[in-house]
Amino acid sequence: MTASPTILKLGGSVLTEKTDTPTPKPAAISRCAREITSFITSTPPAGVDGPLILIHGAGSFGHPQAKEHGSPDGFTNFGIIEIHRAVTSLNDLVIEALVENGVPAAAVHPFGCMVAENGRIAEMETAQIGMMLARGIVPVLHGDVVMDRKTGASIISGDQLAAYLVVRLKAARVGLGTAVDGVLADGAVVPLITRANFESVRPHIQGSEGTDVTGGMLGKVLELLAIEIDINSYIFNASKENVIAGFLSGGEPGTRITRIAGTTETTEMTGAAHE
Repeated sequence: MTASPTILKLGGSVLTEKTDTPTPKPAAISRCAREITSFITSTPPAGVDGPLILIHGAGSFGHPQAKEHGSPDGFTNFGIIEIHRAVTSLNDLVIEALVENGVPAAAVHPFGCMVAENGRIAEMETAQIGMMLARGIVPVLHGDVVMDRKTGASIISGDQLAAYLVVRLKAARVGLGTAVDGVLADGAVVPLITRANFESVRPHIQGSEGTDVTGGMLGKVLELLAIEIDINSYIFNASKENVIAGFLSGGEPGTRITRIAGTTETTEMTGAAHE
């Protein structure tokens, strides 16, 4: 792999309906695939010359199932299997849409290449991802249930996975596509969040509407702020036409998150944020 990859994570709320049963949004999945295709097949703009790693959330293909099968004693074996089968069925739909649009995409299931410890990634085999990128294959990962050294099994979100791969694969940019315009305060997008201004923003960051076992918007911000390399991350609205394409082309949509303070840092926030 000769160039640093771009990591794009699409939230489950973008690709699925917020229901208690697995319900995809076929039109949204197709649109996202088309916007990704434009990045893969066109000449990249200056500064955006790396390959793409795609990650997606589980939405109604994972969160309700995880909530149903979770207990103080952990997941049962059949609970683990049901959760994994549900999220991989959404992964199949995403890959099918990409392939139909001419993108050479293939699944990488965390369940088969990762071990967690107390709900955090402890180790992950990534050599195959690097080899896929070198060949021009787009790896498509997803939030998943994985084996856990302490709890038996745990849920690893697509957000945690994205933050982990940023460091492991030395990514150039990372974007989390959600169903809102970014981190919101008083209905307006917070343009920049850093470790310096996070505490003033935090009271306005709320959780997810619907069932979300992975932390909602606050979980996303915390994962990105914890990245221990200098990188710009973005939270933006992937439900809107051409926003994904704009990010992949080097744009800076939504809220920018970085551990280093910048000149446009906003320190006083009011209102509420909704994922």
